[in-house]
Amino acid sequence: MPADDYGRSLPKFTVNLLVREVARSLPFYRDVLGATVRYADEDFAALELRGTEFMLHADHAYDAHPLYARLGQPGPRGSGVELRAMGIDPDQAERRAREAGARVLQPAQDFPHGWRDAMLEDPDGYVWAVGVPI
Repeated sequence: MPADDYGRSLPKFTVNLLVREVARSLPFYRDVLGATVRYADEDFAALELRGTEFMLHADHAYDAHPLYARLGQPGPRGSGVELRAMGIDPDQAERRAREAGARVLQPAQDFPHGWRDAMLEDPDGYVWAVGVPI
């Protein structure tokens, strides 16, 4: 699909994560979270998770963007943002994360808010809380 057609097809709210390397990030999204990869190359990936479309862009694809100067900072990204994907079994996602060598920030557990969830970190430090109702 041409880029402009894809852009016009996106929902009113979506997420675009800037990552150091798309190829390094894809296994986390595909194999740990169970996202469907609709398209991927070295610059960009279009993914779908639980009915929501989202994107990954490689840092180098933003070299003319005002955010680019921030991307060279060391350390994890997305501090202060928790991406939540409900309907994913947190125990299974935690197991897959450990098998893939991904960081488990918080193991699967039951919470007073009525959900069992786990917090998993992608290769760039974005934190995903995945879970199911208790």
